[in-house]
Amino acid sequence: MTKINVCISCDENYAKYASVVIASILSNACDDVVHFYILDGNISDDSKSKILALTNIKPCKIDFIKVDETKLEIYKQINTHEYITLPSYYRLILSELLPDVDKIIYLDCDTVVNTSLRDLFETDLGENIIAGVLDARVKHKKKWKNSKYINSGMVVFDLDKIRKEDIESKFFEYTKQNIDKIETGDQDVINFTLKDRIKILPDEWNVQVSGFASRTSFTRHPNIIHYIGYYKPWVFGSCTFFKDLYFKYLQLTPWALTEKEQTYWYDENKKASRINFWKKRPFCFLNPKYWYAFYCSYIKQ
Repeated sequence: MTKINVCISCDENYAKYASVVIASILSNACDDVVHFYILDGNISDDSKSKILALTNIKPCKIDFIKVDETKLEIYKQINTHEYITLPSYYRLILSELLPDVDKIIYLDCDTVVNTSLRDLFETDLGENIIAGVLDARVKHKKKWKNSKYINSGMVVFDLDKIRKEDIESKFFEYTKQNIDKIETGDQDVINFTLKDRIKILPDEWNVQVSGFASRTSFTRHPNIIHYIGYYKPWVFGSCTFFKDLYFKYLQLTPWALTEKEQTYWYDENKKASRINFWKKRPFCFLNPKYWYAFYCSYIKQ
């Protein structure tokens, strides 16, 4: 059996979505022993009880780690996308928050896991400090060509190296010196601070989906799906690939949909999604990649 450390950061507003991430991991854990560390941005006692109930899917350990947000004052000054909340910056002090953990997989709350995390956790980082998958922009924008800029929705952290090399102070210094240049919050801070110490992993470990144009990979069987951008699966009528998997794992949580809610989110939501998609890209059917993406995303998972 492999013991796997997983970290998720959330506040009360994202507690339900964090539970979906956990449910998806436990559903695919096989013989893995998983220890979850939830960085707690004032999660309610009721939501904590619901998250702890996920151990019914598969026995695991879940610890809630209280965060002193006064340590994040510099990061509060970053002006970026409205969906990047303060808990996103908790990972920048992760080695301090988890002093007894040497290696961990960090996952955003807008992800679902479709396989065992064993191979990912056992990734040999060598001299690198983190590992991740190239951000979608690297493939779609010329200025990012040949960049090792990763998406921070899934990161394997070597916390032991971070402590030994005082990387958290470097995160702070980078932010202090570049506060007006940071575009994507913690993701910029991590990438530009560690640009020479990042291991690039296959796309399957963070398939970033939003609309047709922003997928990092058209693989039929992604290991981790990351619903990037504003239009999450829980946004009614959103144009998002692999949305069915989110609702599949939601049904395993204490936030499972009622029969009436299922009609709204399964049937009416799908109709609205298709209409919005075709409005946004009325000529997409002329592109062969559209049909391949459609095939990969909408077949029965």
